[in-house]
Amino acid sequence: MARDLNKVMLIGRLGVDPEMRYTPTGSAVTTFRMAVGRQWRDSNGENREETEWFSVVSWNKLAEICNQYLTKGTRVYIEGRLQTRSWEDQQTGQTRYKTEVIASDMIILDSREGRAPREGDEYGAPRDAPRDTPRPPPRASTTPPPPDIGDEDIPF
Repeated sequence: MARDLNKVMLIGRLGVDPEMRYTPTGSAVTTFRMAVGRQWRDSNGENREETEWFSVVSWNKLAEICNQYLTKGTRVYIEGRLQTRSWEDQQTGQTRYKTEVIASDMIILDSREGRAPREGDEYGAPRDAPRDTPRPPPRASTTPPPPDIGDEDIPF
């Protein structure tokens, strides 16, 4: 039996700083808008460009991470699913719809040095991290180097 699939993968930049709130049950929810550009050459040979905007919603631990490390302009990879919700507009009585990306994974694509700081933060420092906290030294590799294999050791 075939399975259905609802999967979205986006690479783009945040258009605004993330906004985090908590549900009445205590779950963290972070939302932000993300711009994804597309470039192509039209039939006349002219370069064309368009930008598509996506609303992204992250929950729980991912919501806290997005809120802590993402800022406006950050280049990011988002993976998730599409979800459309509807509500009744109280002023007009019409049913409104909004399609959002429900994020399940996030990877920051900017280097730490390339990220713009938040007000009062060091470059690449998380929002809530104390500025005078020393960073741990890089870990030394404890694995031995692989053995040298000669041509006579290859079985084909």
